[in-house]
Amino acid sequence: MTGIIVRSTGSWYVVREISTGQFHHCRLRGKFKNQGLKVSNPLAVGDEVEFTVEEQTEGAGVIHHIAPRRNYIIRRSVHKTEHAHIVAANLDQALLVVTLASPATSFGFIDRFLVTAEAYHISTTLIFNKTDLYDDDLNDYQGQIQQLYERLGYPGLRCSAHTGEGVADVDALLDGKVSLLSGHSGVGKSTLINALVPDLDLKTAEISQFSDKGVHTTTYAEMLEVRPGTYLIDTPGIKELGLVDMKAGELAHYFPEMRALLNQCRYHNCQHLHEPGCAVREAVDKGRIALPRYDSYISMQQAEDNRR
Repeated sequence: MTGIIVRSTGSWYVVREISTGQFHHCRLRGKFKNQGLKVSNPLAVGDEVEFTVEEQTEGAGVIHHIAPRRNYIIRRSVHKTEHAHIVAANLDQALLVVTLASPATSFGFIDRFLVTAEAYHISTTLIFNKTDLYDDDLNDYQGQIQQLYERLGYPGLRCSAHTGEGVADVDALLDGKVSLLSGHSGVGKSTLINALVPDLDLKTAEISQFSDKGVHTTTYAEMLEVRPGTYLIDTPGIKELGLVDMKAGELAHYFPEMRALLNQCRYHNCQHLHEPGCAVREAVDKGRIALPRYDSYISMQQAEDNRR
């Protein structure tokens, strides 16, 4: 039988059978080679698999084949430093939930996510949540940031899961697609999902008072059916998004504003850091590339933490 992984809790997986919609609890048969990737999770939510149901245990099954992935979002594993963790696979789009207050999402985090999505050709929309907390200055700032990213090809939506502002727009964006909902801990993903899918009783945690960082409420990735043919993958809040398998020379290709200038640098192997005749640095100096984006690029080149 063929199915889609809808929940991953480590060694067991919940698989939705494609033909019937029935759910099966499955485990993976033996050692599993993962397309040459060094990953902590051999299977991810969104993977298409072939499985057989064992007669002696009702509904339980064994996964014995995984179909090639169209794409995936990947990050460094939190627990195994040398490994990567596949967040979700076979996506039509990603929605990155960001907040400018309580807690504030850093440019570094946004840009790392966008670079990862660019690398696997996953279109991404920025969802600016908690707009009910914004004063006039923050509203102006949010507008500027949204404009910055929209000029680069990343649409943005304003949203407040609490007041309902923009929720219908997010819902329209999901229609007929498999979408990943991601973001820092505490940006209100669970509250937003409750607003989009009112019958889902997701836990929403109060923001931790101690560090103004969110506390994790979703402990495993899960694909939720919004309505027939429309699916939303909820993921645990990510505290840090480390890039995986990206060579320094490739990085600029995943910044659209830099990609357009790459053949204009004096040196073909220009890293856009200190080299003379660099078209990217000239564009930064002239304000054609936003300084926060270039700062993110440098931070990624130097493999720094993205939380600052």
